Amino acid sequence: MHGRLKVKTTAEQQEAKRKEREKKLKIYNAAVQKITLKRQQQEYDEEALHITAEILTANSDFYSLWNYRKEIFKHFREEKSEEELQTLYQQELYFLEACLKGNPKSYGTWHHRCFVLDNMPKPDWERELQLCNQFLEYDERNFHCWDYRRFVVSRSKVSLESEFEFTTDKISSNFSNYSSWHYRSKLLPAIFPDPNQPRLVQENQMLQEHETVQNAFFTDPDDQSAWFYHRWLLGRGETAQQISQIYVSRESRRVIVSLAKHIQVGVKDNLILEVNGSPVECTWTNQHRKTTFSTLWIASEIPIPDGEVKVRVSVEESDWSAEIVLDEGQMNQGRNFQCVESGFSSELSSATSDVMKRELDAVRELYSLEPENKWVLLTIVLLMKSLCPVLYKDEILEHLQQLQNLDNKRRNYYLDLRSKMLIEIAIETIKGKLDDVLDLSNQGLTTLAHLELLPLIREVKLSDNNLDSFHNFQYLQCLEKLNISGNRIASCEGLNFLPELTELDLRNNSISSKEALEALLTCPKLKVIHISGNPVAHDDSTMNGIRTMFPSVTLHS
Repeated sequence: MHGRLKVKTTAEQQEAKRKEREKKLKIYNAAVQKITLKRQQQEYDEEALHITAEILTANSDFYSLWNYRKEIFKHFREEKSEEELQTLYQQELYFLEACLKGNPKSYGTWHHRCFVLDNMPKPDWERELQLCNQFLEYDERNFHCWDYRRFVVSRSKVSLESEFEFTTDKISSNFSNYSSWHYRSKLLPAIFPDPNQPRLVQENQMLQEHETVQNAFFTDPDDQSAWFYHRWLLGRGETAQQISQIYVSRESRRVIVSLAKHIQVGVKDNLILEVNGSPVECTWTNQHRKTTFSTLWIASEIPIPDGEVKVRVSVEESDWSAEIVLDEGQMNQGRNFQCVESGFSSELSSATSDVMKRELDAVRELYSLEPENKWVLLTIVLLMKSLCPVLYKDEILEHLQQLQNLDNKRRNYYLDLRSKMLIEIAIETIKGKLDDVLDLSNQGLTTLAHLELLPLIREVKLSDNNLDSFHNFQYLQCLEKLNISGNRIASCEGLNFLPELTELDLRNNSISSKEALEALLTCPKLKVIHISGNPVAHDDSTMNGIRTMFPSVTLHS
């Protein structure tokens, strides 16, 4: 047996590896303890750089040590010459590059590189751009590198147009490069801003983008990157701020203002109320009786005189204002200033509309070839919604049902999307008469959207759906009658502070205790509650407790 190499057994190998790991761990822990002590003692020297470098080489995600290195370099700025600093920073860049090769997706390493370039006397931005190219060759989807590239471009003299061409090249070589599509979406508004809406993109360029993305998803219909970019192209941009609706009640001495976008009255914004041209001191609160951000603001205890009254509301230091006239003898008046018709579909020019119709035809053609592709189906739904949801209602609902069957894991998402579109269609159908009746009975709704658009609505019918909460119902400040029978409601939380609510139909829900009704105590005009068909209706003791809790309300059990 002499002269033969002894082969280690599996157990021996595992033991050797364990001992090697323990040895490395001891060295690592000792280094961490030493560097922690040096930082506590505020020692900013080259030894600290050396020790932190050893630790970061093994673990580049140790963010505290990157911060310590920043502190050291800031200390060096007070002691060293510009030439010495340039050399140190250059060495740091080489070290960072080595760390990135070991872990190209380390947040701390990329962030520290930004710090170095922002602080070194003579940064070489061209080299940094080449570094980005190099790392994107390794992994073209490395979003850390894409973020760093945007940083380099923002600091250097690289033109946005050349970056746009770079994304085109990357996309042409691989349609699945989501990061390139995303970067493109950031460049488009900067290079081709719409003169009317600077955050949007010029129409002719948008039409070209539709052609580009169409080529991508026809090439590979199963890749999601192009579909997500296409969905971004269908976006409507940012909603312009305006006062959308005003309601004045002489009877309850209230003024309600609804805006298109959230504001925070008393903190970042102020609302000015004038009655017959005279400013009125008042306190504004949102629908929750708080001063947090909201689109709805309420002023109470407002003295509104007899006779004809003109009420004007404006946002301080802005052009946003609206007014309403309360005629003599008129107790309440609401006015809608926002055109809701077609408000949920994209506002398309005739040229864009023609392109979208052709695109819809093209995607339908793709659907004939790929009838079980969820991205194709979802895009057809979104295109129809952008063009005219009312016209395409039946087809939209049919395709959403197909999506539920094809993509069962996201069934609830499609159900909520279906509910949202049905509500949008219903609101568009009433054509701005937002103080009328909204009937969404027996629609299979799973959620309610856009209630912030309905502060003037008087009656809502939601019977026989699949709703399980009153989320955002506090926007319905003029609601008088609500029928939500035949749903899955277990609590009335969310109906708080509805001052005009007089009748509530809760039949055939899941109310099982009197505590589930406590929120209704904040509805001062409530006169009738229909509660039969709920578990609570079969418990005489609990029903007696509810009658005691609501002595002036008629309970139908």
